[in-house]
Amino acid sequence: MRRRSLIIAVPAGLATLAACGDDKSDSSKASDSTSPSASSSASSAPPPKIVDGPLPAITAGAKFGEKPTVAKGSGSPSDQLAVKTLITGNGTTVVEGDYIQAHYLGQIYSTAKIFDNSYDRKTPLVIQLAQSSIIDGWRYALPGKKAGSRVEFSVPPTWAYGKEGNAQAGIKGTDTLVFVVDIQNTFNGKSSAKGKNVPQTDSALPKVGTNTDGKAPSIEVPKKAAPTKLVSEYVIEGDGDEVAADSTLLVQYKGVVWDSGKEFDSTYSRGQLASFSLQQVVKGWAQGLTGKKVGSRVLISIPPKLGYGDKPPAGSGIEKDSTLVFTVDILAKM
Repeated sequence: MRRRSLIIAVPAGLATLAACGDDKSDSSKASDSTSPSASSSASSAPPPKIVDGPLPAITAGAKFGEKPTVAKGSGSPSDQLAVKTLITGNGTTVVEGDYIQAHYLGQIYSTAKIFDNSYDRKTPLVIQLAQSSIIDGWRYALPGKKAGSRVEFSVPPTWAYGKEGNAQAGIKGTDTLVFVVDIQNTFNGKSSAKGKNVPQTDSALPKVGTNTDGKAPSIEVPKKAAPTKLVSEYVIEGDGDEVAADSTLLVQYKGVVWDSGKEFDSTYSRGQLASFSLQQVVKGWAQGLTGKKVGSRVLISIPPKLGYGDKPPAGSGIEKDSTLVFTVDILAKM
């Protein structure tokens, strides 16, 4: 059994050992829209062939980041996956299993009816390219592309919503879908904060490493009494949007116990990022990350009353009334 996360909160202040990074529903809740989340009826299909077309023309909004206008499809669509890179970026290459941050538009091939787009919401989608997380057409079309790229592709029902379609979006079981996706960024288990280092001058607080090579930063806890109040300080300050109290985040983190310095939880050890709503986590996390900027690394020292108090999770190695210390890299808002 894989090691599980300790930061998710449940009623009565207890933590549950729910897997961090496996809450696929968080990824697809970036909005109230019909995002390209997975279809159980189409997930068992064999991989498609990647072909060049046919694909409808982009008639307006041809620049990266602009909302595109896509023509109606001409003739019969391919029964395989038609993929074309319209703009080639120079960022990190996307790998299946990565989380991507992207703006997108989706419409029906035969009618040009738009069923969803993120451009109007002005909020990009952040979602994992993994089976059961997103329709298969995305996880086959986008790996190998680089951040900064615009990709157009058509997805037949086999690798979209299957014979059942998606009634909420007005998609029939016979509809081939067309997507235009602007890949802004990609994240994986080696991702780190990006920003400017902030001096750590308070000798009463832990010192956190500033490496951004994807490896776990060090946490040096001073041999002093733990703070009785919540501490939340930038280690690296990013320049992204501020985190709201109800934000869902994609993060890297490591947690240690103040008294012993012993690590009890880490995404770095698992090699997997974590995604969750701040309304699901212990109070110290929610309060400590609210107001901080995306792209930052944050030191959080959580007193027992905002952590697990006298009821730490069984088997966690955390003693009762322990102060916990975390380093958190805020990679993206979801």
